[in-house]
Amino acid sequence: MPRAFITGITGQDGLYLGELLLSKGYEVYGLIRGQNNPKRGLVEQTLPGVHILTGDLTDLSSLIRALEAAKPDEFYNLGAISFVAYSWENASLTTEVTAKGVLNALEAVRLYSGDNPRKVRFYQASSSEMFGKVQQVPQNEDTLLWPRSPYGVAKVFGHYMTINYRESYGMHASSGVLFNHESPRRGPEFVTRKVSQAVARISLGLQEKIVLGNLDARRDWGFAGDYVEAMWLMLQQDEADDYVISTGETHSIRELLEKAFQAAGISDWENYVEQNPEFMRPAEVDLLIGSSAKASKALGWSPKVGFEELVTMMVQNDIAEQKALAGL
Repeated sequence: MPRAFITGITGQDGLYLGELLLSKGYEVYGLIRGQNNPKRGLVEQTLPGVHILTGDLTDLSSLIRALEAAKPDEFYNLGAISFVAYSWENASLTTEVTAKGVLNALEAVRLYSGDNPRKVRFYQASSSEMFGKVQQVPQNEDTLLWPRSPYGVAKVFGHYMTINYRESYGMHASSGVLFNHESPRRGPEFVTRKVSQAVARISLGLQEKIVLGNLDARRDWGFAGDYVEAMWLMLQQDEADDYVISTGETHSIRELLEKAFQAAGISDWENYVEQNPEFMRPAEVDLLIGSSAKASKALGWSPKVGFEELVTMMVQNDIAEQKALAGL
């Protein structure tokens, strides 16, 4: 039975990846920070059978102890402070977790693996935010990185450190440069879930407006459940490499709003939306769109869930959830 270790298992990607690996017969170990982590119950409920270990990406010794307990064949490093807007408010903590945490994870795997650097296959969750001020459209594995947020800068560090450990020590260490991927499990602080929750509440008469920042920013949005399959596929390859994972389509926040309100049966969506400069980024990333040609050819991967289907899925989930919360 193969064994996998996942940091960031409390997030949407960790939950979907855990489900995928359990369905493939893996023994799955998940790392959570702190014994009283409020999301521990969610993991236990969603992933019955997963083994939960406590540790912290900022504490190398705790990672080594977790590896000794899990004895994994595959290590998926999904843990990060991943809310871009927050990274301007606390660039130092974002750097400690999202950048230096990758170094700690790689070093823990290297030390645990001893004389066999390929003993544990390592996956690093890189991000399209690394492209930032995009230098070519669409973006691929060779596009120059120009991050526009402390989060993006931290992800660039982790990305290049993964490459460095692969080249320096011969580790099987791959990075997935994932473009925006969403789901009903997305945190409410992210714009897609903020929209789907607000639309659900507006359709039920529980909320009057939604307040957003830049409606013209465009993103390449896919379904998280599709993207975790790409992570797994990367670690099944004979040689480690880096891959862009995306849909190859771009949509604006306006389109997101239109489809979300449409899914709730509301056509005049403009009447329910307000803009506030407070929600504008200090340095905006205007157009992210990826080319997954390499992943398609090498991994046989392609997205299955389209944009409209994804938005509808999220809105319908939130309507049901908000109805239950309101006792409707």
